[in-house]
Amino acid sequence: MTGLAADSAIVLAAGLGTRMRPLTNDRPKPLVEVAGKPLIDHALDRLAEAGVERAVVNVHYFPEAIEAHLAGRRSPRVTFSDERALLLETGGGLVKAQGQLSDPFFCVNSDNVWLDGPANAFAELSRVWDGARMDALLLLVSHTRASNYSGKGDFHMDGTGRLSRRRSGRIAPFIYTGVQLVSKRLLRDAPEGPFSTNVLWSRAIEEGRLFGMAFTGEWFEVGDPEAIAPTEAALAGA
Repeated sequence: MTGLAADSAIVLAAGLGTRMRPLTNDRPKPLVEVAGKPLIDHALDRLAEAGVERAVVNVHYFPEAIEAHLAGRRSPRVTFSDERALLLETGGGLVKAQGQLSDPFFCVNSDNVWLDGPANAFAELSRVWDGARMDALLLLVSHTRASNYSGKGDFHMDGTGRLSRRRSGRIAPFIYTGVQLVSKRLLRDAPEGPFSTNVLWSRAIEEGRLFGMAFTGEWFEVGDPEAIAPTEAALAGA
């Protein structure tokens, strides 16, 4: 696939996977299998289908297992960002890996499972991307397109695509899928050490530079063991 806004991605795979216990007692969450393959392969296969050439995978929990599993992968080509010494959370992980990434770059949570709608998710993000106006473009899904999700949503989106946070006591119509297209401008003057990407998003919201795009496919939250069976059933019927 051509016309992508970025040729590289980071796949966030360093987390402890505490909600997925006991399955993560002896393996990292990205290697928990859903529908016959590890979660991280679902994400990497989607990147390969879109034509993304390079993927940086950050590692901390059972890092050797992830490195060994991905040793033979050629599409996308995989390199690693080593967080063995200190788990840097999502924001710190992006900062550490940025030297290996293009500008802009895709960012994908390693536990993402989704079915594309009429268009590929990465192609759709690329079509909407405007680096002059955006620090990050988040792939969002409505509650009706989110399976296994029981939260209150994350964002409100105006008619231009600009995002604001869910208001207290309200339901927000859009849920963050764990996929985004990011300008390195988002990472400027970032805190040192571990921190959440939410810190950078909040600044971008204040500056009117955090945008979203409504996903036309179906997204599955696979946050705990109970979500695996219904996700597999839905995928089998797709």
